[in-house]
Amino acid sequence: MGRVSAGGRRPGGRIIENPPCQLYLISPLDVGGEFPAQLDKALTAGPVAAFQFRVKDIDQHAAAPLAAPLQEVCAAHDCAFIVNDSVALAKRLKADGVHLGQSDGDVREARGALGPDAEIGVTCHNSRHLAMEAGEAGADYVAFGAFYPTKTKQVVHRAEIETLKMWANAMELPCVAIGGITPGNAKPLIEAGADFLAVSSAVWNHPDGSAAAVRAFDAVLA
Repeated sequence: MGRVSAGGRRPGGRIIENPPCQLYLISPLDVGGEFPAQLDKALTAGPVAAFQFRVKDIDQHAAAPLAAPLQEVCAAHDCAFIVNDSVALAKRLKADGVHLGQSDGDVREARGALGPDAEIGVTCHNSRHLAMEAGEAGADYVAFGAFYPTKTKQVVHRAEIETLKMWANAMELPCVAIGGITPGNAKPLIEAGADFLAVSSAVWNHPDGSAAAVRAFDAVLA
């Protein structure tokens, strides 16, 4: 991920040459209890470019201690730690970056708060126009979705694979595909040109555990 070229960087500014499509994990809403160990197993099982810390309806003071052990796990595995929605929390945690929804703030303001090396992503639904606006504002990646039905969040916008293809063919800014993605339905998104697959329940709710899920995705991405 990054502003250099399509797929030329991944979250955290780590340069890699011509990478294939990569995995981008999004946390469940409950990240307490045994979840840090579950995350560690997932990141040990295969390469993961980024982990997004996504919790809802709690303030920074409650979120910070939940994030700390997860941030340590990500650092140990060279996986970028991205905060969902909150620029303030991302700054407090010194996270690798922030992911913004359409109502979560301005990319330029986020850049000013987090600095030039922060990875800033923007949800763009099924809109190349929103994606171009995000890119012009300085976003490091754009996210399209939901491509498939998902229970992780309420689906208001459905994305078309054609949107992904057109973006990947015409633009250098890396793109993330999100929404109901599993090892069984990921291939069309990879072939369409997605730089990253953002997944949540397919990993954390996998019957054989998060490590088995990451290995299954790794096999498809390879």
